[in-house]
Amino acid sequence: MKLREFQRAVADEFGDFGRVLMRDTVLRELGNRTADEALRAGVDARAVWLALCREQDVPRERWHGAGLAEPRD
Repeated sequence: MKLREFQRAVADEFGDFGRVLMRDTVLRELGNRTADEALRAGVDARAVWLALCREQDVPRERWHGAGLAEPRD
C-alpha cells in the first residue's frame, strides 16, 4: 500500500475525522505510536492501516481492498 492509497483509505473510512485519528490515536501494536508517528518512523502503510482499523473496530469486511489505487480513466 502506497502512502497515497493509505490516505485515501483513511479518508474513505473516517472522513474528516481521519486526520484527528492519525494524529491522536495511539496504536499499541505499533509501539504505542500514532499513525502519523508510525509512518514517519518508516512503518509500512498497510500495517498502519490494519492497526488503525483494529483499534477503531472497523468491521473486517471493510479492511480488504481499502486503499487500492484509484481506477484509471
